[in-house]
Amino acid sequence: MLFTTKVLAAFALTSAVAQAAIVTYNWNITYVMANPDGLFERRVIGVNGVFPPPPIEVTVNDTLVINVINQIDQPTSLHCHGLFQTGNNQMDGPSMVTQCPIPPGANFTYTIPIEQHGTYWIHGHHQGQYVDGLRAPLIIHNINETYQYDAEYTIAFADWYHDQHSVLLDQYLSIFNPSGAEPIPKSGLINQIPSATFNFVPGKTYRLRIINMSALAMFWFHIDGHEFEIIEVEGTDVEKYSTTAFHISAAQRYSVLVTARNDTSYNYVIHGDMDPMMFDSVPDDLVLNVTGTIVYNEASPLAPIETSDWPDFDDGSALVPVVAQDVTPQTVSYTLDAAFSILNDYINKATFNDITYVMPKVPTLHTVMSMGNLSSNPEVYGKFTHPYILNYNDEVEIIINNADAGNHPFHLHGHVFQVVGRGDGYYDGSTPYTYYNTTNPLRRDMIYVPSLTNAAIRFKANNPGVWFFHCHIEWHLQAGLAVTFIEAPDVMQKVLTIDPSHYEQCEALGIPAKGNAAGNEGLDMTGANVGPTDLPTGFTAKGIVALVFTIIAAILGLIVVVWYAGDDTKAIEEQVKKIKAKRALEGDAQ
Repeated sequence: MLFTTKVLAAFALTSAVAQAAIVTYNWNITYVMANPDGLFERRVIGVNGVFPPPPIEVTVNDTLVINVINQIDQPTSLHCHGLFQTGNNQMDGPSMVTQCPIPPGANFTYTIPIEQHGTYWIHGHHQGQYVDGLRAPLIIHNINETYQYDAEYTIAFADWYHDQHSVLLDQYLSIFNPSGAEPIPKSGLINQIPSATFNFVPGKTYRLRIINMSALAMFWFHIDGHEFEIIEVEGTDVEKYSTTAFHISAAQRYSVLVTARNDTSYNYVIHGDMDPMMFDSVPDDLVLNVTGTIVYNEASPLAPIETSDWPDFDDGSALVPVVAQDVTPQTVSYTLDAAFSILNDYINKATFNDITYVMPKVPTLHTVMSMGNLSSNPEVYGKFTHPYILNYNDEVEIIINNADAGNHPFHLHGHVFQVVGRGDGYYDGSTPYTYYNTTNPLRRDMIYVPSLTNAAIRFKANNPGVWFFHCHIEWHLQAGLAVTFIEAPDVMQKVLTIDPSHYEQCEALGIPAKGNAAGNEGLDMTGANVGPTDLPTGFTAKGIVALVFTIIAAILGLIVVVWYAGDDTKAIEEQVKKIKAKRALEGDAQ
């Protein structure tokens, strides 16, 4: 067929051009003891025995090769966030979406032709491992950059936890966390340390590549004494946009140009202020302001610290791509309603359209490649992978309604999408947008959708593969806020291949490598992984048991509180005396 011939030719051309250079990184994924924030030493996931993992740098048309040895005691996988992976879906990395994870002690090689440029990052995509440190910048240089500058720095912000991700996840997805409050980080990092310095020479122009590698936190970025111009958003070069501050949510990336001042009498602070609105509460000991320093002269003092008003920053209305691309009329449209609620496992879970994502027993890509004509039937992927079948070259519109009290940054694998519209409340097809644009709208792979608002995005289904769409707050992904786009399955079977090493990994882990989502043939879904559903009306027998045990737990908790209170009476009295003495000194005694 003509479209198949065209896509085959495109993949061949991409492969041929991409052989310009082979850039190889050897990553032995290991446990390391580290103290990134200077507050607490803990076990983290590092690379080659060190933490943080090294940044990766390549150039357009290179081939990136990452030789992985998994030396931790659990499976792992890597995702190069934002890369198209055209004709290379098997290397995208999300566990049980495009591959079985890499078993402990096993080797695996990611081979990725580089077809784009810009600011990206690489991170673990199995059971939240990047929360434990498996994350690093991934910078792709253009042969001829759109804008000229003298030097560049990467500024990677991240939140940091003192407990292992697995411990925090058990606490988060628990009947004892009915509100669904996310784990609050203990600190924030810049380039994986508490603070960092960046040397500036007067008069020179610097490109700052800004990445948010957080599990939860959103940052407000600003620099004392400097303005800057946004020039890139997640691989899309944009017309220069002057500003003094903007927000960057989890997994988003920007590049800005900053021209150094002409004097060296002061050094200046770079601010990454964590937005407290992302947290259920803000502990007294959590420092929200993460800082770096622009150093003009080591002997000079810091300039007075500036407080920045956080402006209204709507990326879609403010930023215009350099290479114009207008919106074409959609051929299919899907509405995704994001929400959280307590389901019938009595845990607060995330849903799109009342379905919480659950991993299948067979990687979804493997199901596509082994199910023949049934690959176009969504039933073979299982209800709880929440599959959407896209035809080749569909013009796809996604309406995202955020019905949750929290904010969400959503990521689409394998594509950039156009940010077409935004609005308040629920979009029902007639609600007016506060912003709508079909003339060269912003293209990116992340979209931040605030609470109780909606957004419209468009993309062309011209990259056959299995592509994950999910919230990039890691806690929300683990709670099930994801869907699977299965793009042109008939074309996938003609143009994609799965390397034998993938099947070896599945076999080593005892995971079926072929068949439907249940590991069976045809439409036999017996034994498929299923997720929780809505609570039934009224009390069930299981609900009554849960209620009884909850009451027992509450009574035991009260007994423990009383017991501890008896032991700690003297300590409390001493503390009260200290507080009263302090108030007396301050003239506030009652």
